Parts: sequence; structure tokens; C-alpha cells
Amino acid sequence: MNSVIVTGFFILASMACTVVANLLLKMGAGEPGMSTIWPLSLLNIKTFLGAVVFCLALIFYLMVLKTTPLNLAQSIFSVQFVLVIIAANVVLGEAISVHRWLGILCVAIGLVVIATSPASNPV
Repeated sequence: MNSVIVTGFFILASMACTVVANLLLKMGAGEPGMSTIWPLSLLNIKTFLGAVVFCLALIFYLMVLKTTPLNLAQSIFSVQFVLVIIAANVVLGEAISVHRWLGILCVAIGLVVIATSPASNPV
């Protein structure tokens, strides 16, 4: 299988896991935990699953880092911040202000600049 396709799969899987994990943590943060004692007061099924899904995202991200320079990987992964904002709007009904849309536009422009720039030679 082509390494670009495999890396692309790991990128998409990591981003999807990050989005789902953030949604689960946000939903779980508003619900009661296992106990009134900290940190168990934060732990419920949604926050636990959110942490597990973040662990999956980490594993997928590590697979990306095996084949991708860190500066490129981080640039690509900046899109996950946009995805979380949009998912919060769609799933949780959180509003997206004009300022946030401008921020999303800046991220998109930055990604285009990075995607069209020539690869740098490693030091």
C-alpha cells in the first residue's frame, strides 16, 4: 500500500479521534463524576471515553510522525482546531462568531501557504 495513503489515513484517523475526544470531554465535563472527591469528580463515562479516544489519537499521530517531518505534521494538524470548532457548533450548538470565522480563514490561508511551499532540507 502506498505510504502517502497510509500516512493520510493516520492523519485523518488522528484528527477524527481528537474531534470526538474533545466533544466527549466537553459533554462529560457538565455531568457528575464518580465521586465528589477531586479528581474522581471529573471522571464519568464520557470523560473516560474521551481520554481513551485521545490515546487513540496519540497512537495515530505517532504513526504520522514516523514518516512526516514535525514542522509539516504540526502544520497539517492545525486543521483539527477548526474541525473541533465546527463540530462543537454542529453537535453541541455552540455559536461561531465572526471573529472565529476570521480565525478559521487565517488557519486555512496558512495551510495553503504551507501546502504550496517547497519542502525544506533537513538540518
